[in-house]
Amino acid sequence: MTVALPPADARTVDGRRVRCRISGDGPPVVLLHGIGRTLDDFTALHTALARDHLVLAVDLPGHGGSAPLDGPHTLPALAAAVARFLDVAGVTGPAHLVGNSLGGAVAMRLAADEPQRVASLALLNSAGFGREVTVALRLLAVRPLARLLLRPHPGIVRRTERAIFYDPAYVTEERLATALAVARQPHAARVMLELVRDLGTWRGVRPQWRADLLDAVAALGLPTLLVWGERDLVLPAAHLAYARTRLPHARSHLFRDTGHMPQIERTTEVEALLRELWA
Repeated sequence: MTVALPPADARTVDGRRVRCRISGDGPPVVLLHGIGRTLDDFTALHTALARDHLVLAVDLPGHGGSAPLDGPHTLPALAAAVARFLDVAGVTGPAHLVGNSLGGAVAMRLAADEPQRVASLALLNSAGFGREVTVALRLLAVRPLARLLLRPHPGIVRRTERAIFYDPAYVTEERLATALAVARQPHAARVMLELVRDLGTWRGVRPQWRADLLDAVAALGLPTLLVWGERDLVLPAAHLAYARTRLPHARSHLFRDTGHMPQIERTTEVEALLRELWA
């Protein structure tokens, strides 16, 4: 198994290398991945949407092939970094933001901080709607265990990938190779720990940042889509019910027999939901 990130583009943002993939032409769409992940989680959806949209996928700071920030990796810092990337990419007007897991929280933070940049929000199994989170992430808040759990070991990578998908057929050698390449980045463990400890504790996701962020997003009244996989082992599908109460005007959809990444397991259906939202 060749352990390397798939080919992608790169931009320099404030002197920092940012791995990205930009293609297509039309209204801009920004794809934001989850914690410890990369833009490659959106490859199939990116290709589908780029038929008639300008699609920009980016590795968040300190993830994949993007260099880490000079300062702490926090939710506001990630959102600001995405904004600067969009400036460099020439996208200064409103864009459709699509975020999975942590990427959903980054999208919401960007919308709250710079609403003029956002045309709509699509939140796929998004962080920010509940305290419950997989025990593996909660244990990262326990310092003696964190170093052990974040080792770039093939066995750990395989277990993590298996927990993400309902259908084990999606745990391919290519995805395992990408995940192992990500874990082997010299800054990967530090960035992961900074984010985990900023957003939660061993008990789960902190409530205050969630409440403040959802209040701000609800006040914007943006066209919003909420999507969840019923068999999500990372952020449980029960979060969708709470999300509906906090964003009552949002469209929503629950996929049966689907895990944490509906954009991979249900690419065609997610594309259709996005196009309905944007129409």
